[in-house]
Amino acid sequence: MILNVGLRTDIVHHYHEWLFNRFDEGFVYARNPLFGNRVNIYELTPEKIDAVIFCSKNYTPVLDKIGRITGRFRTYFFYTVTGYEQDLEPASPPIQERVESLKELSKIVGKEKLVWRYDPVLLTKKYTIARHMETFAALSEEIAPYVGGAVFSFVEMFIKIGQRIPDVEIMTKVQKHEIAKVLGGIAQKNRLPLQICCAETGYEEYGIKRTGCVTLDALGRANKCSFRSMPHLGNKAGCQCIVSRDIGWYDSCPSECKYCNANRGIENVRDNFLRHDPASPLLIGHIHKNDQLMHGVQNSFLLHDGRQISLFDL
Repeated sequence: MILNVGLRTDIVHHYHEWLFNRFDEGFVYARNPLFGNRVNIYELTPEKIDAVIFCSKNYTPVLDKIGRITGRFRTYFFYTVTGYEQDLEPASPPIQERVESLKELSKIVGKEKLVWRYDPVLLTKKYTIARHMETFAALSEEIAPYVGGAVFSFVEMFIKIGQRIPDVEIMTKVQKHEIAKVLGGIAQKNRLPLQICCAETGYEEYGIKRTGCVTLDALGRANKCSFRSMPHLGNKAGCQCIVSRDIGWYDSCPSECKYCNANRGIENVRDNFLRHDPASPLLIGHIHKNDQLMHGVQNSFLLHDGRQISLFDL
């Protein structure tokens, strides 16, 4: 099973005490977002978890103790660093602080396990194509030596984004190609492998790969192990990643990024944050009397771990 820490909310940034408590105790509860009274139990042991995928805008709170997880589990990290300011990312640390934190994380886990996310790309009167070109160029030059690659995506135009960002533009195909050409050229100049996430079309002509952000091939190369050949069904429409199990919860990320569709409203986020208990097996709240606890499916995709090869794998 691939465990995901960061799809629904930024656990590393805002709930890191809870996260380490869960790994220390060796299990976690995850409520089903479609059937709220169903709660899956997942064992957090190296025998049950093939790899742990992290995604965050701020790893500073965990740099001094992430070794407690990387020392036991296969891991893979995404660090989101954009050029947006507090008008779009109200609670994220300043850009340069994130860059320095990314460098420190790279020294700890190794660049082959770390991917930079310049995500999502959106256009407004302030954040123009020219500004993205300038920002991506500056960040690429500084970040490229510390990561195994980079990934970007175009913003998802969900219903409330126009209310949160009134001047956000609906990008045309021409604009998307212009942006992809710019980013691809900058990435090649900095010898930075670049790919796109959840794209309707490919931009291979600009040196951009179209593949899943989290594939078994990528996990295997980074962790020096081999996985079985499995279909990558993705975690949402257009996604080409291997399926993973998320332990977060929607409407719970205090970062309150304006372009994020995992939060429906600030009031919901603040209510959920108040219900968070670092000692609870659930990220938000506790088990209710009507909840149905069940063991989640934890099938392994692993072929061999790189340390020894079974005769059956030859």
